[in-house]
Amino acid sequence: MVEKGKKFMKRAINFNAGPAALPMEVLLKAQEEMLDWRGTGMSVMEVSHRSSEYEAMHNESQELFRKLAGMGPEWKILFMTGGASTQFFMVPMNYLFRERKATYIVTGHWGKAAVKEAKRFGSIDVISTENEDGSFTRIPKQEELRIDPTSTYVHMTSNNTIYGSQWQYWPEVGGAPLVCDMSSDIFSRPFPVDKLALIYAGAQKNLGPSGVTLVAIRDDFLYLAQEQSKLPTMLSYRTFSENNSLYNTPPCFSIYILNLTLKWLLYSIGGLENMQKINEEKARILYEAIDSSEGFYRGPVEKESRSQMNVVFRLKTPEMEDAFIKQAKSAGIIGIRGHRSTGGIRFSIYNANLVDNIRKAVEFMEEFRLINR
Repeated sequence: MVEKGKKFMKRAINFNAGPAALPMEVLLKAQEEMLDWRGTGMSVMEVSHRSSEYEAMHNESQELFRKLAGMGPEWKILFMTGGASTQFFMVPMNYLFRERKATYIVTGHWGKAAVKEAKRFGSIDVISTENEDGSFTRIPKQEELRIDPTSTYVHMTSNNTIYGSQWQYWPEVGGAPLVCDMSSDIFSRPFPVDKLALIYAGAQKNLGPSGVTLVAIRDDFLYLAQEQSKLPTMLSYRTFSENNSLYNTPPCFSIYILNLTLKWLLYSIGGLENMQKINEEKARILYEAIDSSEGFYRGPVEKESRSQMNVVFRLKTPEMEDAFIKQAKSAGIIGIRGHRSTGGIRFSIYNANLVDNIRKAVEFMEEFRLINR
């Protein structure tokens, strides 16, 4: 229950996979400033992106991102649109020219989607953990990664939203620039900036609402990108870098909520190391409930590859899963139906879902199990 004046508002326990839950602190601040942002007498949605007020917030958001990530000035922070799916073709469009090639490590649905787009632009080597039935249940071991040293870049997906797996180590890729789709676990934990050349992430899971896509590129890798004159203007990373992501109107409101979320992470949570500890505890509680259920709840992902962001499991029958979802909704727990391609149950326990929500979910799971075992 959230107090607002003399009224109380009941909030759902929201495990949607994205768009996903936002921190209450962020939502209340946005509500407070909705009609008068920073004394302008306007909503941030009404302020010109060419104004000094907006530009200050825009630049501050980039610096907050750098500070949380531990990135220096050699990293360009770009605010783009089109979701991570647009980056599936923008990365190869900008880098696979003059017969260049890349290596893609595929551990889930979105990695396959990225490969499909990349093949339109160049030669692609694929390292995949796909099972014969088309599912993905594990992350490859380092010794499985046979990477061509001539690769222009190596692409990976750090967390698999649909299948519930996550890299628990950062691969050695033989000196090739490492490109990472971090859409569903960005800023859930620290990451080794020195191992990466480019990262991208849709904001709508851990960073804010849908509408803005974060891209961070190291200067030396940006230098290798295709010349701006040979690409459509808005599909060149150089356009965004050289114009501070202000060549055209950016998604101002989404960047504003991103700004508030980054402040919440930095000042209220205390940074990524603290966020990681909270996320590890959340995942531990939920996986313990699955593992101690005597087979009532069945997790398909190998334990060493389990995601701390998207916890997936199955029940005995699809009918029982439907009953689980229906009764969970009655208990105020929403957004837990698995992806349409896989079925089952999925709890997306992103940053904004703190430990209390996970404990309430586990209480429901145990009650349901005792009644239906």
